[in-house]
Amino acid sequence: MAALLLLSLLLLLPLLLLKLHLWSQLRWFAADLAFTVRALRCKRALRARALAAAAADPEGPEGGCSLAWRLAQLARQRPAHTFLIHGARRFSYAEAERESNQAARAFLRARGWDRGPGGGAGSAGGGERGAADAAAGNSTTLAECGRDGAARGGGATAPLAPGATVALLLPASPEFLWLWFGLAKAGLRAAFVPTALRRGPLLHCLRSCGARALVLAPEFLESLEPDLPALRAMGLHLWAVGPETQATGIGDLLAQASAEVDGPVPGYLSAPQSIMDTCLYIFTSGTTGLPKAARISHLKILQCQGFYQLCGVHQDDVIYLTLPLYHMSGSLLGIVGCLGIGATVVLKSKFSAGQFWEDCQQHGVTVFQYIGELCRYLVNQPPNKAEHGHKIRLAVGSGLRADTWERFVRRFGPLQVLETYGLTEGNVATFNYTGQRGAVGRASWLYKHIFPFSLIRYDVTTGEPIRDAQGHCMATSPGEPGLLVAPVSQQSPFLGYAGVPELAQGKLLKDVFRPGDVFFNTGDLLVCDDQGFLRFHDRTGDTFRWKGENVATTEVAEVLEALDFLQEVNVYGVTVPGHEGRAGMAALVLRPPNSLDLVQLYAHISENLPPYSRPRFLRLQESLATTETFKQQKVRMANEGFDPSALSDPLYVLDQAEGAYLPLTPARYSALLAGDLRV
Repeated sequence: MAALLLLSLLLLLPLLLLKLHLWSQLRWFAADLAFTVRALRCKRALRARALAAAAADPEGPEGGCSLAWRLAQLARQRPAHTFLIHGARRFSYAEAERESNQAARAFLRARGWDRGPGGGAGSAGGGERGAADAAAGNSTTLAECGRDGAARGGGATAPLAPGATVALLLPASPEFLWLWFGLAKAGLRAAFVPTALRRGPLLHCLRSCGARALVLAPEFLESLEPDLPALRAMGLHLWAVGPETQATGIGDLLAQASAEVDGPVPGYLSAPQSIMDTCLYIFTSGTTGLPKAARISHLKILQCQGFYQLCGVHQDDVIYLTLPLYHMSGSLLGIVGCLGIGATVVLKSKFSAGQFWEDCQQHGVTVFQYIGELCRYLVNQPPNKAEHGHKIRLAVGSGLRADTWERFVRRFGPLQVLETYGLTEGNVATFNYTGQRGAVGRASWLYKHIFPFSLIRYDVTTGEPIRDAQGHCMATSPGEPGLLVAPVSQQSPFLGYAGVPELAQGKLLKDVFRPGDVFFNTGDLLVCDDQGFLRFHDRTGDTFRWKGENVATTEVAEVLEALDFLQEVNVYGVTVPGHEGRAGMAALVLRPPNSLDLVQLYAHISENLPPYSRPRFLRLQESLATTETFKQQKVRMANEGFDPSALSDPLYVLDQAEGAYLPLTPARYSALLAGDLRV
């Protein structure tokens, strides 16, 4: 009898295990299905908008590009609804439409196009503009304003050609938006230049995107003074958004725009020949080399109109946006996403952790868009009475680590965090719509049916995917880090970068699963667990090898951040003379008023990290170096190394013989180089 019972249990065991495996997948089926339905509805709505624009009167404002017709549509449907709040200024959708119409007409004059409502075509400087200029006491046309700033042998610049690129070097402000929208309506391409760029990197960006004009903020003029001769030599139209530029010979673009009528601009001026046409350049903030101008298509603009709808945001929400507009998260997801649902956006020119909650209380903010370390900055702030009683119900963004996620929700909740993943030039995005902490999305078959992607095995040493005997890539197993790739298609294209084709080298993988297929290489390593949750593992360039093992910087950082006396951590690999690979190094910032406890730190990493992952060097800093989009500076830190004679920060080295971190003195540094100190 006992043997029969045992046999029955053995027969039922596979079924039980199968049921448990299926349950780990099926328990999230309702959430997967709900998001899939939302995504399908969003796609259907965007397709209907595109078809309506294609069928609209080309002379009307809703017959233009996706950005132009959506703004015109909102101005008609919700004219009085507040679109933008910036400081004490507020703009309705109708006002945004009129402001951008004026900007569009100013740019059209630089194209040599001049036509008022109901009038015929003419040349720049005639018709209604002549009357407006006479009334304003100003007879200088917009094209002529660039003469001093873009002289070619003493002559004025040629008119801007249809589809020409105009670079914007501006802080986040209403003027940035009116000029961007105006460029789109005028059939010109915008290029969003990072505001910190000067000298060589700035000139590189302008050349790479083929810019024919540059619009800059007056407050940047002093720092740009050494660049002006080179900018003029490039033959650029040079304009500023303010009157404080008369002495420099650079025209005031806002004054020119304000003299224009604010009536609708014909849609045919901006209607693209193909939805795949480039309409915008956004520069990637790559950690190595000079920025690359990613091509943004009309299709991507249309797709980004659905971002907030996919996140569950509604037209009555108030969105707090404090990200740079030259970054995709700020412009395409924040602004275009807001236009997609017709909501209100509170735009900040610069993030202030101390002012954040007061702003949210003042404006009734319900949605907060974050990136990088913004949430960490907030949880590291001292308690503020304004952080209680707020109306924020959703924080959406990318780059939120699990430890900060937990602290953020515990302190400021109840609220939902929706972590996403995406790249400026990429063709794949993920949404953690379940709220699973630490995850960036789901890999359910439903989601991958709408937004296809795969995780493939990757060799950190060679920097290439691992292929089988037939030359095809291999999918990863649950829990195994893999390279995220997505198939390239008409629905999910990869347009590459402005400039030579070599810039896109390595971004496309061929013959991934079958001969002839093409996939986009994100350059990111993700892990999919047995429940189908995706977690960010590391950048392919950040993961390094030490002692023959792969070290993920994010995993080491998460372990160190669990220590109460550490506020911020940046982990990277450094080369050590006489050793292969790279040794781990951690830059640390203390949480006030704590001091560095090296004994506790060593005990903690010894317990939680394998020997090869333990940082060999520590660097104590007042604050961590980050980019303008709040990403940690790893490459620069790695290049600075660990030489105590070259760095003023306190440095420590892991002495394995002593089993402790010791100050990295010049004597110990010399012993390390001589091979007398083992790392």
